Order: sequence, then structure tokens, then C-alpha cells
Amino acid sequence: MSRRFDVSVVGLYILDILGRPVTEIPEGGNVDFIDEIRLTVAGTAGGTVVDLAKLGLNCQAVGAVGDDEKAEFVLGHMEKLGIDIRLMQQLDGVETSATILNVRPNGERPALHCRGASDHFDVSDDMLAEVLDCRFFHLGGTGLLAKLDGQPSARLLKAAQEAGCVTTWDLVGAGPDTWQFVEPLLPHIDYFIPSIEEAEILSGIKGVEENIRFFQSRGVTCPVLTMGGDGAMIAMGDDRLHVAAYDIEVVDTTGCGDAFTAGFIAALADDRPLLEAAHLGIASASLVASGLGSDAGITDRAQVEAAMAAWRA
Repeated sequence: MSRRFDVSVVGLYILDILGRPVTEIPEGGNVDFIDEIRLTVAGTAGGTVVDLAKLGLNCQAVGAVGDDEKAEFVLGHMEKLGIDIRLMQQLDGVETSATILNVRPNGERPALHCRGASDHFDVSDDMLAEVLDCRFFHLGGTGLLAKLDGQPSARLLKAAQEAGCVTTWDLVGAGPDTWQFVEPLLPHIDYFIPSIEEAEILSGIKGVEENIRFFQSRGVTCPVLTMGGDGAMIAMGDDRLHVAAYDIEVVDTTGCGDAFTAGFIAALADDRPLLEAAHLGIASASLVASGLGSDAGITDRAQVEAAMAAWRA
């Protein structure tokens, strides 16, 4: 069956304001100088859809922004990349979700976040047919989507599967309350793509294999755990595929998980095997880590494929 979009990317859309390198915040009203400041479209939905568009997929963005100047940047930047923004809600009286990230010389990024419009976003019944007019359905941002978290997200993922979409999922951070929102979703997720740290917080247990079995036993078809410098582990049934990280110089880790997800989905959309999907995910994440912000390093599909080939040689 023909679908209008390769991917619908639903969930958390954020404006990131990043600066580097930040070693300390000046005291009082003093000023310090840094090398670089950037604005980027980010969030577990926003960062992913931007990278997917750069990788050549036909995408629609489904989320919410406010009625402020931050919304103009978020919507304008996505439109410039060819992303369909018709289903992005612009809400009166609230701010666009945004984060200030002070990026340390080692790539760590302490953050200050304004929850904003993403807390007011929902997918109404009259939107559903358009939202699900896609081959792949990605839900990103569970835990920071106040109206959509929990059972509404479970119903949405279930509807996506019933519509024949491949479902993928990620979150941004995990805390003591996040599990209650994640548990109902698990039977409806084909590719479950958290970091190992997030998985361990959600499950309450340690270890890669232990977490794979935990999430498989709760209905996830294919756990995909990103592990930073240790690469990624993909599990399908009893099969395990480990892909090592590439040897790169890390500038900023913001958006690396979103870039991995984008590369992974892009390879699946090409009907590549899981091992190749993991490699394209690692390559995309590695390029993002080489610059400032969640879309840094990625220019287009040919460039990512060439970098991947060079790293694997």
C-alpha cells in the first residue's frame, strides 16, 4: 500500500540554544567568552526528523510549538529542510519548548529546560489518518509529553501498528516516574531505542543482556540499546548484534541518540539488514558528535554513507 510519507515523527520538539566550551558560569553579572553559539531544532522528535530529512527521507513533523519567536525558528528551519509541518500545532499563550545547553570541553552538556508547548500537545482523532499515512511511525519524548504520555501514547502506537506502520520509540532522559508512562507502550513498539542508561533506569536492573530480556518479555519486538563509546546492541529473538563505536573526537553529544535513530530508520526504510541499520545509526551519531548541536556534522545521505565506509575500512 502506498503511503504519503516515509516517516511520521511524533512527540517532543524543542529549540536548543547551545554554547561551547563552557567551563564555569561567570559570577554575578560578569561576562566570559566562548567559541560558538548555535540554535538547533532538537528533542527526541525534532532532532530525529531533521536528521531523517537530511538523510533523504520524506517526513512529516507532528508536535507543538508556542506562539513566540522560538516557534518561527523551529517551523522555518524544518520547512527549509523539506519537512512537512502541516500537523505542527502552534498554541496560543504558551512558550515553545526550549533548552539552554552549556557544553563542557569534554562534551558533557548540563541543561536548563522550559517544558512549554510539548506539555500541551495531543493527537486528536481527526488527525489520526494523516498521522498514520506513513511507512514508519516514530514516537519520541515519552516522559515530557504531559497530555500524550501513558495510555494515549499506547493507543497511538497500537493504531500505528494496526495501520501497518513500523513503530520506533525513544525518550529523552528517564526518571523515577517515567516507567509508568513507558510500560503500557511496550507491546506496541517494534524497535525500542533507548540508551543503556535509560533502559536500566526504566527496568531497575543492570546489564545489557538483562535489559534486553526484560523488555523482550514485556512485548518489545527488537530492543536496540545505544551504549555511547561501547557502540550499540541490537536483539531480535535470541540473536544479538553488537556494533562498536567509531573512533572519533567528541565535541558535543547533544542529539547523538536522535541521530542514531534517524540513521537506523533510514537503513530500515532501504530494507537493509539490522547490522547495516546499526552501522548507519552509529555513523550518523558519530557525525553529530563531531560538532555543536543535534544536527551537527550531517549534510546529506551521500556524505554519511561515505563517512561510514571510511570508518569501517
